[in-house]
Amino acid sequence: MSLLATSSLGITIGTTTVCSGLELTINKGERWCVLGRNGTGKTTLLHTLAGLRPPAAGTIALNNRPLLHMSRKPVAQQIGLLFQDHADTFPASVLETVLTGRHPWLGPWQWEGCRDVAMARDALQAVGLHNMEDRMVNTLSGGERRRAGIACLLTQDPQLLLLDEPTNHLDIHYQIRMLDLLAKQVAHNSKALLLVMHDLNLAVRYCNRFLLLFGDGETIQGTVATALTQANLEQLYQHPLQAIPGPHGMVWLPQ
Repeated sequence: MSLLATSSLGITIGTTTVCSGLELTINKGERWCVLGRNGTGKTTLLHTLAGLRPPAAGTIALNNRPLLHMSRKPVAQQIGLLFQDHADTFPASVLETVLTGRHPWLGPWQWEGCRDVAMARDALQAVGLHNMEDRMVNTLSGGERRRAGIACLLTQDPQLLLLDEPTNHLDIHYQIRMLDLLAKQVAHNSKALLLVMHDLNLAVRYCNRFLLLFGDGETIQGTVATALTQANLEQLYQHPLQAIPGPHGMVWLPQ
């Protein structure tokens, strides 16, 4: 059984048709990447798949249940979303912020227990912020805040992780470290991953399924071999590209 599946899915935002008649199936162990130019609706697609906005047409099923008929708590136990940006409205420490990932698993007025705190601290260790748990979250740099967001998602422990530009603000070392960490989550914990990314070469390195959005309702999906052809990518980005063999697959360079 798939984790998430769409049927005849149509999504629009303003005058942009993000997709039309999309049939998408995401299974455990798959690492998907959504690619497209600015303004083609990649973030809107992620929010729709997370159940935060209704589609214009079609249906979405989460573990074979209609997503829009489910209450938010069971959805949040199964789907985690890393937004493109963070807004820290209220003062909180890094640990307190990461612990919000446990909220879908707690009852009304229930406090986090020892296991919840241990999960949050393990996640902070994994992203390299274990020595900052007492810092106020609004004092972090952009890259540190991004890693705290990933730690919160890991603490939530959903089956399907949706991440909108997870490498935002990260230097090369932490880009690789965070994507390695997310790939291991999928490999070792029967999860699935759907990333929105602008770095085509990191997408090739870490993902095994791809969804291309062209901004007019057209989509292409498949593997590196079937979806990421030179013709498809040049149509997608409206720019000539050159492919060079690299240690993790083809490296694409703009001409």
